[in-house]
Amino acid sequence: MNHAFPCGTLPLDFVGTLRARRNAAPGEKLASPGLLDDWFVESGMLDLPPGADEADLAIAVELRESIYSLVSARLSGEPLPAEAVAEVNLHASGLPVTLRLGPDGVTRTGSVAQGLAALARQTVEIVGGDDGALLRECSRPECTQVYLDRSRGHRREWCAMKTCGNRVKAAAYRARKHQPTS
Repeated sequence: MNHAFPCGTLPLDFVGTLRARRNAAPGEKLASPGLLDDWFVESGMLDLPPGADEADLAIAVELRESIYSLVSARLSGEPLPAEAVAEVNLHASGLPVTLRLGPDGVTRTGSVAQGLAALARQTVEIVGGDDGALLRECSRPECTQVYLDRSRGHRREWCAMKTCGNRVKAAAYRARKHQPTS
């Protein structure tokens, strides 16, 4: 697997394909059309690679950044950027992923544009709906992953306990162990 899906929410996991955004050199997980194809298949959105090309990749990255702009604005309580709203709305109006029922169950197929349309529609529902109030950014300083905090009490701190939560807790434990006793 080339991609991680810690959020359980595809548009937010898609935003996470640019890792450590605040670092001098963020980690780009969509560095090629093939990696974009992999993301669609690994996410479970599509069963077959859509056959992305360089133009599709550029459009996908532009949509990803528009989604991030909307999420950031919602997190900080600022007005939604008009350009990002227009970009997401344009994609949201696209054709849906094709579902087919066959002897082996459901098959999901589509183009890059259809996959991006699905991400944009989900973004509209999150940012424009009640779930927008549940948006949080991971508390681990090196991580910039955004997630929906559906925990009881809404006190979740990390995008995923398995990765960031473990790292923060392990570092705190090591720091306590190495402190000189008085």
